[in-house]
Amino acid sequence: MSRRRASALLFVLVILACGTPFPLSAASSLPFSTVFKGEKIFHQVVDKAQRENWRALPIGERISRFAMEFHGVPYKSFTLEIDDKIEAPSANLLGMDCWTFFEICLGLARMLEQDKPAYTPRDLLSEIEFTRYRTGGCRGNYLDRIHYLAEWFFENEARGVAEDITRELGGAQRVHGREIREMSLLWKSYRYLRATPQLLPVMAKHEAEVARLPVYYIPKNKVASIESKLRNGDILGVVTNQSGGFCSHVGLAVRTKDGVMRIMHASTNYKRVVVDKSVSGYLNSFKNHAGIIVGRPLDTSHTVRDYAEYQRNLKKLTKR
Repeated sequence: MSRRRASALLFVLVILACGTPFPLSAASSLPFSTVFKGEKIFHQVVDKAQRENWRALPIGERISRFAMEFHGVPYKSFTLEIDDKIEAPSANLLGMDCWTFFEICLGLARMLEQDKPAYTPRDLLSEIEFTRYRTGGCRGNYLDRIHYLAEWFFENEARGVAEDITRELGGAQRVHGREIREMSLLWKSYRYLRATPQLLPVMAKHEAEVARLPVYYIPKNKVASIESKLRNGDILGVVTNQSGGFCSHVGLAVRTKDGVMRIMHASTNYKRVVVDKSVSGYLNSFKNHAGIIVGRPLDTSHTVRDYAEYQRNLKKLTKR
């Protein structure tokens, strides 16, 4: 047997033993200075986490600790729109929107579970890539990315990143008849879509698929009764009563020293990351907020790395 055939056979045996892996992602061809902002802050925050042994904390507590480190960071929109043609995992610790705030905190908390003497920004980017993109990898295409938060909950539950516990908390109901068209209607707001409008028909097709997802939420008039069941680090998808998407905002649950479970988020009103009102109080402050989806992060031992298992999980979740 030739060396090449032997190597091929060994690869097949490894796959059979370990399961089918996720499709390999393409390495970013964008400069590091483009895909990562705030390296000094990264090392300051991670060094503190290591000194104080946050790795020993439950993942939700870890997420809330990281979140507090970004308290006051300026709000900055469209930080993921970094190139006209190439999509790549990225992070900006100098300015965050609501999605990147929770995503970075989650990524750091997951990263810290790796038993390493030191961490680099690329470790964080690897975690972000796994949660931000369909199938857990970015191959340089804009449509690899999960653009709707409701879909994020399905994708990441299928991968063992977070569990959607909305229906377990009580009072949940399904969203019916929601038209999902924000990206295709407002395409000129997005750098990639302006540069490649030929993606719009594919985006519209995907939006139709998202619209069919079985999305459940807790109406805001019932949230006060379940606030005591929320935990630090829970991911709160804010469901809107407007058409275009299921969710209009996202934040993290944090319990402050006064015992109140609050929403912490990158706020367009305050122009920075803030610890806001109680979750129910915040929702009731906005007429367009309908309620919440709640995702509970799971430690990395639950992560699904086998692609076939992920597909089975996703199919089951989207049929419920």
